[in-house]
Amino acid sequence: MSTVDRPRARRKSPQERAADILAAAYSLAVEAGIGALTLRAVAARAGVAPALVAHYIDSMDRLVADTFQRIVADERREVAALVASSDSAAASMDALLDTMIDPSRDDVTLVWVEAWAHGLRNEALANAVRTEMDAWQELILAVIQRGTASGEFHPPDPGAAAWQILGMVDGLNAQSLVRWGDSQSRGSMLHAAVAGVLGTK
Repeated sequence: MSTVDRPRARRKSPQERAADILAAAYSLAVEAGIGALTLRAVAARAGVAPALVAHYIDSMDRLVADTFQRIVADERREVAALVASSDSAAASMDALLDTMIDPSRDDVTLVWVEAWAHGLRNEALANAVRTEMDAWQELILAVIQRGTASGEFHPPDPGAAAWQILGMVDGLNAQSLVRWGDSQSRGSMLHAAVAGVLGTK
């Protein structure tokens, strides 16, 4: 009896295999939150054995932290590009606020909320959260400073205003995950509160 020789699948390089695992963790976290990132779940998503995932990552804590940072940094860069395209600081702030509380971004909001909770026991994740919160505050601060220079905004302390705005956005987004209130009301309240913080009303 003759047999048909089947071509063997190309063996992936260590770099390609590691990239596959990182991509699997990223897609799983966006879909189900970082709480879903277990060794077995990531392995199943990547189509490999759990032992192979363990071979290519330093630890699950590190993988969770790195995945969180990649997801939220991607969003931050996207928002930064949107903000930079606006004609005025006021328009930039409006675009930033509307984008940050857009219900279509609830997947990233879930990643943030879970990261705050899991960071209590995962120091690598806690450090990544702090780093990304600083980066978001700097993005908001840059818009405020632009508006202060142009006379559009009049905050007594731009840095504190940026932190206050970030805190309001985070709180409203967390509330949105349990569908408390409606998105239109949250948006109206946020814009009114930010106007007060920036001295534009």
